[in-house]
Amino acid sequence: MARSPAATPTGAVPFLRAPERTERLNALEARPMPVDRPADGTGNAGRPDYGRLAAVGPYFALDTPAEPGAGPPPGFRPLPELYGTGPDAPLARRIRVVAQRLGTAEPRVAASILHLGLAARFWSVGLGAAVLLGTVPTLEHAWVRIPDQGPLDLWTPPEPPLLAPFPTPLPLADQLYEAVLVGQLEPLAAAVRSAVPLSARLLSGNAASALAGTLRVLDSHAPVPARALVAELLARPPLAGTGTLRTGPRGAAFRRTSCCLYYRVGPGAGVCGDCCFTRPPAPKQG
Repeated sequence: MARSPAATPTGAVPFLRAPERTERLNALEARPMPVDRPADGTGNAGRPDYGRLAAVGPYFALDTPAEPGAGPPPGFRPLPELYGTGPDAPLARRIRVVAQRLGTAEPRVAASILHLGLAARFWSVGLGAAVLLGTVPTLEHAWVRIPDQGPLDLWTPPEPPLLAPFPTPLPLADQLYEAVLVGQLEPLAAAVRSAVPLSARLLSGNAASALAGTLRVLDSHAPVPARALVAELLARPPLAGTGTLRTGPRGAAFRRTSCCLYYRVGPGAGVCGDCCFTRPPAPKQG
């Protein structure tokens, strides 16, 4: 079992020095799934049993009301507020905090690491629910809280009971594309880029890297559906061309065509396991 680091930059993937950093997303704690859950992944009244996600690890958790009709816990704000712009917007402030904790004077490095961690958070909830529960939460009415340490807290009221046979649900890959890529990662990228200039290619590479990292965690739970969904998503724009996914008996591996800039944190940071570079690039002269 991989161990989670004691403290991580808020919203970022675990902050590990090389060579541990090469397994940054695999450092999420993964535990065997309980075997006494309903086979269809639902709880009472046909509602998804999101407790199964929390059993995988903190990046997968999606909190719901403890009692019917209860509102979000204190400190939560509507998720769309996370994507505000301006120097006092939540992401702009968090980028400054992450930069301070990483010890970097380059805001774009902190912004990239923060974006990568948030993308991993959304993919974990979406892909985890798709694979383990057979549905994808839309997060349309979700609330969010940025803790001092650890992954972003997500809370959402229960989604409506699953109805059959109408309306016919979209295929899971389409649900993931709409709920995660379009619903969350597009506004997230826009908000990050409004705070710090980063290339769209780098952010798409981060999204693909986070998706592949989520697959590595889920690979021990349901490898066949997880691999198929990830392969389909990586073939669609804007993730198409961001890297190469390989799967086999030993698990899944991904090599991206861009760099998240982690090596620029400082001497000894190294490169990530899926980086396009095999070693940190030499500093530019002049």
